Amino acid sequence: MAFKINHLPVASTLQSRGKVLSLTKPVVMGILNLTPDSFFSGSRTTSLDAALRTGEQMLAAGAQVLDLGAASTRPGSQQPSAPEETDRLIPVVEALAKAFPDAWLSIDTFRATVAEAAILAGAHLINDISAGEMDAAMLDTVARLKVPYIAMHMQGTPATMQQQPAYEDVVSEVFQFLKEKVMQCQRLGIYDVLLDPGFGFGKTLKHNFSLMNHFANFRALGCPLVCGISRKGMVWKSLGITPETALNGTTALHMAALQQGATILRVHDVKEAMEAVRLYEAF
Repeated sequence: MAFKINHLPVASTLQSRGKVLSLTKPVVMGILNLTPDSFFSGSRTTSLDAALRTGEQMLAAGAQVLDLGAASTRPGSQQPSAPEETDRLIPVVEALAKAFPDAWLSIDTFRATVAEAAILAGAHLINDISAGEMDAAMLDTVARLKVPYIAMHMQGTPATMQQQPAYEDVVSEVFQFLKEKVMQCQRLGIYDVLLDPGFGFGKTLKHNFSLMNHFANFRALGCPLVCGISRKGMVWKSLGITPETALNGTTALHMAALQQGATILRVHDVKEAMEAVRLYEAF
């Protein structure tokens, strides 16, 4: 680690559209994939009724945020058109906002037009895998909408990111990228910024574990940290298993992330993640 760490106070709340989310304790974000090709088949919900049932189950299990994605970003994935992504997403956003008015709805998209349509339909938060790099209009759109924003680091694109990712110092490079994004967001008037180092997005297993081992350093940027490792390759490839059997390994790494200062766990399995949070708090 070649850079100096000067820790800034980390935000304790998020505000959006008249709602306040406390971050004084770790928060669990449930993944709701509205796609036919997400890497973990158990997360796919391809009908409105199924999305409502899954959302209800996640909220009942303790999730405070539901993260809705209508375009798979698994390694090698090809993106649907913006109209197709919007058509998959908006009916579910509207239905969830009506059925569960207290829930926070996050939108997993890199497209500004999709983000805006979802916020206008009742969502509260934008989760962008590219931190504005894949759509030049994204940051200006988020600033205008005045909603919180998750900026994630990714090397390459979903289609190319796992084709020999390389860094001289992955922790320093990801830290510098996110530092510059925070400054860019603040210049535009986006102050509720959350940061995600992008486990599995243009990283080898070694890169992923280096980032996890230094995850706490990212708190120096003064932003809440999002950890998205649920059932990812850093779990199942390390153990020689499959995404379908990677729950136990995911839970083990969730505890490591919490000890490193994770604010939000983005997960497929809410019940088990909530148990990890409760045990972490007791510990």
